[in-house]
Amino acid sequence: MTTTPFAIEHANDQTVPKLLHRNATHFGDLPALSTLDDPDRPTLTWSALRDEIATLARGLDDLGLRRGDRVLIMAPSSPEHLIADLAAVHLGAISCTVYQTLSPEQITFIAQHSNATMAVLGSREELLRWQPALAQLPGLRHVVIIDDTGVTTDDGRQLAWQAVRRRGAELHAADPQVFATGWAEIRPDDALSVVYTSGTTGNPKGVVLTHRGVIYHAYAMLELHRCPMHMTNIAYLPLAHIAERQGSIYMPIAGAGHIHTLAEPSAVAAALPRVRPHQFFTVPRIVEKMAARLAGMQQALPDPDRARMTIATELRRKSYQLRGSGQQVPAVVTERIAELDPEILAPIRRAMGLDRLHFFPCGSAPVPIEALSTLAGIGVDVYELLGLSETSGVITANNAEAFRVGTVGRPIGDTEIAIADDGEILVRGTLVVPGYLQPDGAIRSLTDDDGWFATGDVGVVDSDGFLTVTDRKKELIITAGGKNIAPARIEALLEEHPLIGHAVAIGDRRPYITALITLDSDALHAWAETQGLSAGTTALIDRREVLGQIEDAVQAANARLARVEQVKRFRLIGDDWTAATGEVTETLKLKRRIVRARYAAEIDALYNEG
Repeated sequence: MTTTPFAIEHANDQTVPKLLHRNATHFGDLPALSTLDDPDRPTLTWSALRDEIATLARGLDDLGLRRGDRVLIMAPSSPEHLIADLAAVHLGAISCTVYQTLSPEQITFIAQHSNATMAVLGSREELLRWQPALAQLPGLRHVVIIDDTGVTTDDGRQLAWQAVRRRGAELHAADPQVFATGWAEIRPDDALSVVYTSGTTGNPKGVVLTHRGVIYHAYAMLELHRCPMHMTNIAYLPLAHIAERQGSIYMPIAGAGHIHTLAEPSAVAAALPRVRPHQFFTVPRIVEKMAARLAGMQQALPDPDRARMTIATELRRKSYQLRGSGQQVPAVVTERIAELDPEILAPIRRAMGLDRLHFFPCGSAPVPIEALSTLAGIGVDVYELLGLSETSGVITANNAEAFRVGTVGRPIGDTEIAIADDGEILVRGTLVVPGYLQPDGAIRSLTDDDGWFATGDVGVVDSDGFLTVTDRKKELIITAGGKNIAPARIEALLEEHPLIGHAVAIGDRRPYITALITLDSDALHAWAETQGLSAGTTALIDRREVLGQIEDAVQAANARLARVEQVKRFRLIGDDWTAATGEVTETLKLKRRIVRARYAAEIDALYNEG
């Protein structure tokens, strides 16, 4: 068994500034922060990164940012984004990244709810989103713009990043001790950041994170996966999401890793071979796209090469299935994999940038098992987990030494889980946050008298302690016949088909289950080429060949569902569902309320047609 430098007891009494001080002192010359968006921009070492944080912190302090103040950040993933966040933290202020897709009304709500005194915006693009809200935010004293190119305004609150940085550099050079004295006063139970939930069922809530909670989580995850120090990762998902904050800020700080920022999430497939990360957190949709790419790659190979790859991938799949059910892998299988892997599968992993992965976690929604199995076929194991903002990140996780396919793993650290009488998953432990931020600055506890937090998820625990999430409590379908049905299972089975982008099961207070289905445009056009079809997505929807594929997918899903769960009718939707259009969150969780309202006529038609 390999050793790990991450024992949970080492997390005690730590703060984010303490760990950054350790990194700058002991690992000062090692790489800390790079950007993939500008190949000519030099990498910051841990020593240089801390200097940049100190410089900006002094500049923000000069503007009046004080302990306990809230700072809202709306910007792409970039070095400046992380530096702004960590500079605020070193002043004892509370950072809060918000999604770039928020409307002016949503910006106003969060800014007023948080009583933010300062905002840091990426560029003119973000400023335009904020412009309608600024008049309603008299308490917002300053707006710092990272890239102020093209910004023209008479609002005196707006300042250029470089101007703030220059002033901070002067102050820090004159008296560097001010910075060190300030962060030394921060304590583990102090508020660190506020993460606003995505608001899938109403107004977002402000979840208050502490230094103790996020650092405990970082150490628990790094220990669970027996991680080495100095791992690389790609920060490409929105930093407004707890998973990306943990994976791209707090865990790399705990492990003195090397962060690579990437502004555009859709560019991550091309970025992976450039970085070849050791740690890569992702969401189900990206796993599905990787699996579809692999399937297409294999199909395009000449017959002899495809046959050899099929043999190798089937052996890998068999190993994965056995390990994922707690069984031993026969020696003959292991030996045969060792023979075939270096020549056939290792080059594929290298080409995709997945060859150095130490762990590959995935969360936010169920992953189709076929997609997991496809990646396992080339020797890349994806470990599903369950995490929430309210628990500082991960609650339960699978890992290489103990995983069950289709589950979200077992509790990490000192986390306890219990199942309530109605099936709701309850959580207790160090990871549970102190509560929700209130407009008056108070924090409202989210646990009961015994310390249990009700997650809103419904699930079951097997005899080995592995948790399976069956659905969201509020999203359970209750049919007109009184049957309780979990839509997530139906949707996951439908989405196993590579042509399906999103599926939404409908049926609450209805006589039977129907579904709205969107197509994955990338997979659709790749498939269409192999079929000799040429048309736009909307035109392809009307082709009988495409309809036949979706009918097959529905039948395949129905074959694995109880009769009452089976999809009786479906409707193909021509529009892509994105965070920008509002049907899904930034991490691609469905906003069912929005979908049901937007497609009410189509849903009614599914039940009114003869």
